[in-house]
Amino acid sequence: MTVDIRFLRASGDRDTLFGFLDFYRNELIEKSSGLSDEQARMTSVPPSDLSLMGLIRHMAEVERHWFRNILVAEETPSLFCRDSHPTGDPDGDFHVTSTDTLNVSIAQLRAEISIADVNLAKFTLDDMAARGGSRPGSGIPNVRWIVVHMIEEYARHCGHADLIRECIDGAKGD
Repeated sequence: MTVDIRFLRASGDRDTLFGFLDFYRNELIEKSSGLSDEQARMTSVPPSDLSLMGLIRHMAEVERHWFRNILVAEETPSLFCRDSHPTGDPDGDFHVTSTDTLNVSIAQLRAEISIADVNLAKFTLDDMAARGGSRPGSGIPNVRWIVVHMIEEYARHCGHADLIRECIDGAKGD
């Protein structure tokens, strides 16, 4: 179900932030609607190797990282990158193969979103994550920062997805 963000204008912080996060989660998935696996693997303008399937897989990794590894300190290996990728590719989420499918990619993203939502329900926006990011000096973020960061990440990639989709079949995003 897509969130109608027009109804969030009078909401509190939590409802507004979570509403926008849900909106962009759904938007990214929706941008691949009606595409074949081959189309979802197509890249946009060279030299970029971004594809809709790659963006969906990437966001599954990002959900997993922030809402499992950082927020609750769950030790979860990556889905597509580094140690879990057959070639050790650090960008394995973006580098889809001919055997990767859109349905499986979307299912993986939805599974990570479900786990993230369960984990988020346990915290207030001001609660601190269990651990900090992997970059030096990143510190330990609070839940509000993580949710805002995720909105930013999804919004940026939804813009990429609009351009990729337009290259595939001319469909234009909002």
